[in-house]
Amino acid sequence: MAESILSTVMYIALGIIGLGIVVFVHELGHFVAARLVGIDVEAFSIGWGKAVLRKTVGGVEYRLGMFPVGGYCKMRGENEINEAMENGKEAVEPVKGTYYGAGPLQRILVCVAGPFFNLLFAFAVLSAVWGMGRDVFTFGNRIVLQSQVTGTASPADEAGFESGDRIVMIDGKPVTYWHEIQQAVAIKPEKPLAVEVERDGKILNLSVIPALDKNTGVGVIGIRPWIDTVIGSVAADSGAAAGGLLPGDRITGIEGQGVENEADVLGVMAESTKLVTVDFERDGSPQTKLIVTRTGESMLGISWQGVQYRTPALSPAQAVATGARETMRTVGILAHGLTMLFRGINLTEAVSGPLRMTYMAGEIAVAGFQHSGIWGMLYSAVNFLALISLALGLMNMLPLPMLDGGQIVLFAVEAVRRRPTHPKVLRTFQTVGVAIIFSIMAFALFGDLRFLGGRIVP
Repeated sequence: MAESILSTVMYIALGIIGLGIVVFVHELGHFVAARLVGIDVEAFSIGWGKAVLRKTVGGVEYRLGMFPVGGYCKMRGENEINEAMENGKEAVEPVKGTYYGAGPLQRILVCVAGPFFNLLFAFAVLSAVWGMGRDVFTFGNRIVLQSQVTGTASPADEAGFESGDRIVMIDGKPVTYWHEIQQAVAIKPEKPLAVEVERDGKILNLSVIPALDKNTGVGVIGIRPWIDTVIGSVAADSGAAAGGLLPGDRITGIEGQGVENEADVLGVMAESTKLVTVDFERDGSPQTKLIVTRTGESMLGISWQGVQYRTPALSPAQAVATGARETMRTVGILAHGLTMLFRGINLTEAVSGPLRMTYMAGEIAVAGFQHSGIWGMLYSAVNFLALISLALGLMNMLPLPMLDGGQIVLFAVEAVRRRPTHPKVLRTFQTVGVAIIFSIMAFALFGDLRFLGGRIVP
């Protein structure tokens, strides 16, 4: 549903704080490793552009940039390539305390440290979350066929699923909640899944091959959760609020058509006018209201009551083991997602840049607050930041110029050859890297602007 400009600004503001933390962790890794191997750090900045705050401590200038998404750790001697080229030298002069004064293995350590700190951060966050226990907001394992809303057949239709089925097992693993179904299907595009469903008290064994969603790069089978029509919350500026609908009301009909779940409501609303008659029950008493829908509303401005449960607080040893397992599972999912980029997906939709990630970080934090208060907000936010931290670390390990992975390859070659890389090669490597990174950023920014433009309503 479209958002107001005020909501979007709030999401982005919250997201900037979160992404600033992730970038800080990454750059802190470079900073710590540089100091350990004897490379002098000239500046450590959170954000890019002109410094709005700066303070020098121990020979390092700490900065806060004008644009708070991103950051850098500036090491002494990183940019001495031009000087070496101007003087016709075969290599950058290895001055003690400078970047190129350190050996190739030491520079590799500095490059690896950024992504490694991202990994440690995610591991620590996930371990802490599992150690304390957390509230999870989701839906049950009963499903509705997407074709009920779109009218288009899907893999689930072809495999024999029916609306009302309850999925109880996927590939031998029990599932209880909707997010477990999503996770199991998402990582298996175009690969067969063995699914057990409960229908009318009987267990049926079905096989389905998820289609590849070209907009997201994940597997989909054309189902959605069966969501009972009990209102969970009502947006303050919505038509539902103006019409007097309240949390806890159960909607039983719209425009005279009976509805049992969210898909039924979507189907009726797709054909309705701005003025709709809503039948509902409140405390067992049937009532009817005339609701005026607002611009951009497809669901009257309400959200549905879901399932909320709390995971048990684990012992320190159990939390660490679970945190490590969840960290590696997420790395595997992200790595799988990277391979999807080469399978013909819609990159403008699937690739997120800093604007979209910032927006999503704030949106998830707000959603957590709405469902579970301040603790729900913190749990939702830190879980998402753990995901972004791992994504940032993994992306930086790609063997592309200017990324940590590209630098590691370059320095590894230098170590094998046992002689410094020529300044011209370093300069070309940097130039190509800058061109690649800016091209990717421009592409991602274009997708971000389209994404945000589609969600903002003045």
